[in-house]
Amino acid sequence: MTPRKLGIAHVRGRSMEPTLHEGDRLLVLYGARPRRGKLAIVRLPNDAAGAPRPLAVKRVARRDPEGSDGWWVERDNPREGLDSWAVGVGAIPAAGIRARVLLRLPHRLHLWVPARLR
Repeated sequence: MTPRKLGIAHVRGRSMEPTLHEGDRLLVLYGARPRRGKLAIVRLPNDAAGAPRPLAVKRVARRDPEGSDGWWVERDNPREGLDSWAVGVGAIPAAGIRARVLLRLPHRLHLWVPARLR
């Protein structure tokens, strides 16, 4: 079993608009199982030149129809970004689903810090 760890991801790009916007911060759980209809941090396959793509936020649509352990992922904005429907992408292997998005953090997150730590 993969250890679970909380983290923060920063949204770059417009592929998940209107759900998420550039600059949004997300609380994510690394090592969590994907859930249909929920957002996840995924590793898309390398581009046509073999260069790795950055991690991406996508919506988990369904298990791979070919019966593998993979997942089909989709973008919310049909005019921006890549998803499993793009040529050369297809299903994302289970190991490529890096984290499940738990929630979007408020833009103005005020944390209380004790005076002795400031």
